[in-house]
Amino acid sequence: MTNKPRLPPRAPRKVWNFTPNLPLQLAPYWDWPLRPLASLLYLLRSWNPVGLRFLFLLGAVITWAFFTPDLSRAKIIAFDWIAEVWLRNFVILFSVAGGLHLLLWRWRSQGDESRYDMRPMMTNARAFTFNAQVWDNMLWSFVAMQFWTFWECVIWYAYANGHATMITFDSNPIWFVALIVIIPIWAGFYFYSHHRLLHVGPLYKHVHSWHHRNINTGPWSGLAMHPVESFILMTDTLLFLVVPAHPIHVIFLLFHHGVGAPTSHAGFESVKIGKLGGVEVGDFFHQLHHRFFDCNYGTFETPWDSWFGTFHDGTDAGNDLVKARRRKIWQTK
Repeated sequence: MTNKPRLPPRAPRKVWNFTPNLPLQLAPYWDWPLRPLASLLYLLRSWNPVGLRFLFLLGAVITWAFFTPDLSRAKIIAFDWIAEVWLRNFVILFSVAGGLHLLLWRWRSQGDESRYDMRPMMTNARAFTFNAQVWDNMLWSFVAMQFWTFWECVIWYAYANGHATMITFDSNPIWFVALIVIIPIWAGFYFYSHHRLLHVGPLYKHVHSWHHRNINTGPWSGLAMHPVESFILMTDTLLFLVVPAHPIHVIFLLFHHGVGAPTSHAGFESVKIGKLGGVEVGDFFHQLHHRFFDCNYGTFETPWDSWFGTFHDGTDAGNDLVKARRRKIWQTK
């Protein structure tokens, strides 16, 4: 009897092609003791003129000024002005999600530079409509756009008929600016609250699991979800029925959901723009959630993952945290 030669240990599989600097750091807003200077610096950096937050605001201003029907037309529910909102949202969604998909995935304009996961979009996969991840994602993103348009039109109708309080910069400049600062943080809190609920029992099985078919994500994956989830995603727009605001604020919030989803799921940290650097689009924090499921339910600016022990910082320690959490979950079943 001969002893078989012992094979060398297999090298650990590389999980990521690219990561931002690790460990990931959450916003210091909720640190204790309070860190006011660090919080202020973080807030200022988050409004980088070539960052998505500033671009969303700029897009909201342009959209309101040039591509939104006059509110006087919204006093009655009519096909014409609603169709204009629908067409505009269609163009925005397909320009952002479609443009990013073509640049990063189809034309591969920057190769694999800043790409998180090297796995391709899935084809011949029965889990997806049409057996193809991209076509499936495009279909359900289109469905989600209907709810984006619906909630926006609800608010325009409310403004036009005096059911909501509309302000201007001239009438209330302090609140106008404050609300712009608050909206991105609010969007994160709302996302955590409904997203965490969607990971519970039947809601995950019958609704949110549709979105989690996308283990590796692309731009079209962001809004690819069950219609119930699409409906819920934009529901926080109803906030403006009780909070005085301007239509720019409404569009700004909706952009965080309708445009922020395709960008955050792009699968790349940034889009390279010649020699000028790039625009950060990806969200590795959320990419970790798609990969490991039981972590990172919120955003960089929400404290709940840190407080409740579900924060994965992208390191091996984060992997161990998820494994321990899964063991605990299965032991309770």
